Amino acid sequence: MKRIYFLIFVMTFTLNACGQKAEYKMITIFDGDDLEYWEVPENNVWWSMDKGTLWAKSDPDQKGSILWTKKKYKDFVVQMDFKFGEGTVDSGIFMRGDDEKNAQIQIGESGSLKRDMTASPYVPKQGYPVEAEGIKELLKMEDWNTIKAMTIGNTYKVWLNGKEVMNYTLENANLEGPIGIQLHPGRDMTIQFKNILAGELQ
Repeated sequence: MKRIYFLIFVMTFTLNACGQKAEYKMITIFDGDDLEYWEVPENNVWWSMDKGTLWAKSDPDQKGSILWTKKKYKDFVVQMDFKFGEGTVDSGIFMRGDDEKNAQIQIGESGSLKRDMTASPYVPKQGYPVEAEGIKELLKMEDWNTIKAMTIGNTYKVWLNGKEVMNYTLENANLEGPIGIQLHPGRDMTIQFKNILAGELQ
């Protein structure tokens, strides 16, 4: 019964947030047991599972890594819980790829700005075109947080711990691509993820 209620809530929320009809069902793409929905990089030393959580940990050379979904998405919602670990955490969610026609939703400290930019969009070669609002009051630095990101066409929205904090339109954005979770190069850090869900908008 709880699961049915959750799906109805998500669908209703999308209708209200976007002002247009968009039905979807959230699918678990990481449940703590395996990475069947993801392309695990060769010689993987970055990504591991423990007690239902996905850990990202820097390698000794700090080369970094991106964990990509096998599936490509068009209009979609992605949601996950995250918890900061050790070091200077610099992570994020790639929405449809990692080039200059895609926005990455930042999680943790920006390497260029040297401050936390969680929930803000980063665009390669452009930096941070807008900044998410109210993050300092919402972000739990030593506990689990829930982030949800939506993209419809070239518009991106983000919610942190249930509150909408960012709305941005990227001109000429790619309209299809995989979801990626980043472990930034040049960092000595750990971060945990769990309850990763994705839903395609109809």
